[in-house]
Amino acid sequence: MISLFSATNPLLTWSPSSTPARTSCSQTHRWFCTSSRTTNALSFHIPFSLTCSRLTQKPNAHATTTLQVKGSSSDSKKEEQEEEYKVLTAVKSQYNDILIVDTPKTRMLLLDSTHNVHSLLYKDGQKWTRSYWDEFASLPAIIPQGPVAMFGLGGGTAAHLMLDVWPSLQLEGWEIDEILINKARDYFGLSDLEKQTQAGGILHVVVGDALCSLEDDSRKYAGIVIDLFYGGKVLPQLQDVATWLELKGRLIPNGRLMVNCGGIEESDAINERISTKSVDNAWVENPTIKVLCEAFPGQLSWKRMPEGEGANYLALTGPLPDLTSWSAMVPHHLSATVSKWRPCSPLT
Repeated sequence: MISLFSATNPLLTWSPSSTPARTSCSQTHRWFCTSSRTTNALSFHIPFSLTCSRLTQKPNAHATTTLQVKGSSSDSKKEEQEEEYKVLTAVKSQYNDILIVDTPKTRMLLLDSTHNVHSLLYKDGQKWTRSYWDEFASLPAIIPQGPVAMFGLGGGTAAHLMLDVWPSLQLEGWEIDEILINKARDYFGLSDLEKQTQAGGILHVVVGDALCSLEDDSRKYAGIVIDLFYGGKVLPQLQDVATWLELKGRLIPNGRLMVNCGGIEESDAINERISTKSVDNAWVENPTIKVLCEAFPGQLSWKRMPEGEGANYLALTGPLPDLTSWSAMVPHHLSATVSKWRPCSPLT
C-alpha cells in the first residue's frame, strides 16, 4: 500500500460513517506519499503538484465527487494542466473505510484513516506500477510448481500482474473484507481474474482471515505473498516469530515467502542507524525483517525499494537465488530489480 494523503494536511476530508465531507483548499499542496517515518506503510512520490479549488458532492454515499486540481507531470516538463479527481464510492465495512478515487489516468483504492493506497490501476493499459506490487510478479520464477497464495489481496493489483506474467498460475487470494472484494470486482476488474485464462491460470478468492487459516494443514503452497497491514502498519501478528514458523509450515518443499515489510518507525530508524555501519545491514532498520531473520536464520534475503518507488522493505525466504538466472526468467521491467536482492548479513 502507498500513503497518499498526509494525515495532518489531507487534500480530502472524509467521514466514513456517512458521505465524503465537503472541503476546500486554497493553497497548493504537493501530492506525494510521505516517507514511512511514522508508520510501516509503503510510500512513494506521485509526480503531481495539486491545487484543490473545490470539492462538491451529492448526498448519496455512492455519488461521484469531483475535485478540480492543477497537475504538473514530469513527463510533460511540469506544464500545469487541470484535471479532475473523483470519489467513485465511499463505504465503511467492518474492517475498512473504503474509498475509491478516480483520476483521468489512474484509479486508486484507499483504506482507513491513514489514506494509504492499497491498489492502483492505470487506465492506459500500463501494467507496471513502479512500486512493490511489481516485485511480487517475480516470485513464480524461483519457486516449484504449485499454487501461490496471496495474503492481503486488496483490490488485486499484484494479482493482475502475476497472472499477466504467469498466465498458468493457480493463485489463491485471501482477503478478510467481503465488501472490499465486491468493490474490487466492480472497480478494479477483479472478477476478470476469477475466469480461467487460456493457459489455465485463475484467481480463487477466499474471504477470511488468512492467518487463522494457518490451522488448516491441508493447504500447502509453492509460494506465499504477504501484504498484510492495518492502520498503516504491518499486522502485530507478523512481529511474532511463531507466526512466521506457522507460515513456513504452509509451504511445500523449496517453497518461499515474499513479504512487504513496509517502512520503518521513526524512533527505530534513529536508534538503528546509529549502529548500522554498512548498507548490507540496513535491514536492521525494519522490525519485521528482524523477526523474519529469527524465524529463517541464514535463509532470508531483503531489498529496499528506491526512494522514488516507495522505499519499502521486502523480504524473501529461502536461499538467495542465482540472480543472473532469475533476471533472465522475468520480464525486462523486473530483470534489473531482482539483482538488488541481497542476503541478510549477520550483524557483527
